[in-house]
Amino acid sequence: MSDQQQVAATTTEPSEATQTTTAPVEEKNIDWKTTLPDDIKTDESLKHIQDVSSLAKSYIHAQKMVGADKIAVPNKYATEDDWKIVYEKLGLPKSPDQYKYELPQDAQVDENTLKEFSKNAHNLGLLPQQAAGIVNFYNDLVNKSMGEADNKAMSFRDNSTRELKMEYGQAYDQKISQAKNLANSSIDAAFLNSPMADGTKVGDHPALVRGLVKLAEQMGEDKIMQASGPAYLTPKQIDKQIAELTSNGSAYWDKNHPNHDEAVEEVLALRDQKSSL
Repeated sequence: MSDQQQVAATTTEPSEATQTTTAPVEEKNIDWKTTLPDDIKTDESLKHIQDVSSLAKSYIHAQKMVGADKIAVPNKYATEDDWKIVYEKLGLPKSPDQYKYELPQDAQVDENTLKEFSKNAHNLGLLPQQAAGIVNFYNDLVNKSMGEADNKAMSFRDNSTRELKMEYGQAYDQKISQAKNLANSSIDAAFLNSPMADGTKVGDHPALVRGLVKLAEQMGEDKIMQASGPAYLTPKQIDKQIAELTSNGSAYWDKNHPNHDEAVEEVLALRDQKSSL
């Protein structure tokens, strides 16, 4: 073996004598507060600081707060004036008229209500953003409530209309027109549009409509009560007339009676009218 080969072998293959093994150092969780003097290591302000990194962050934050405007929290013996000072430092307006509200054009809260609310908000120490948030919440709540009431009233009106159409048949338009004429001439519109306990309107209730219809029929000769167009009979009125025409001993049953044919034709016409309802 040449001298060069011996040098290469020596540099590339270390002997067992030159190889060393380094054992991993076992890390130990050491409480950093144990390195502090005894008079501060148990201080409450260090209780939640787990390591030196957290201590450094806390110190940086404290340094940034140096010189900042601080507000002392009043204790249980504080007066209203003490609290007012705190509220003013937080941003309480100098007077109630400095509260500003951004409401939509169709807002349900009027100006007088807003003024009264602003006075109370100022007395309670509400900040502008808090007062505005309450007003917006109230306006949204009223809008939602009114929308639900309108939907309920509309549904009730539709059901009432179907009920009365079934009852009056072809005479429905005539009866409703008479009832409206009577209502317009003798009942305040505000009363008819006033809501009942369930949110429906008084004027939409079928019981009131029936009452107006009956009253209008009793006042039938009054021009105010008369509805335009042909007169129709309700299903009940048709049944009543048929019963009268076909009663025992009537011309309907007597072929020799001079009014027999007329009675039969009238009964047939009434039955056709009822079947077409």
